[in-house]
Amino acid sequence: MFLPPYSPNLNLIERFWKFVKKRALASRYHEDFDEFSQAITDCINNATTTHKAELKTLLTLNFQTFENAKVLAG
Repeated sequence: MFLPPYSPNLNLIERFWKFVKKRALASRYHEDFDEFSQAITDCINNATTTHKAELKTLLTLNFQTFENAKVLAG
């Protein structure tokens, strides 16, 4: 599937990584690297259980297309 040169919102792994950062890292302090990496690992491991419903809507290939869109002149 063709993707424009820079399109992180269209790339599923970019959306997943943004989700992981939000859930595991945002506004959280981790004492050391082991705790930091464990938070990321736990989030990824729970992707198909705890976070399944949220990821189901986030990681979809249903995009709005503009093939037959009418442009209104203003």
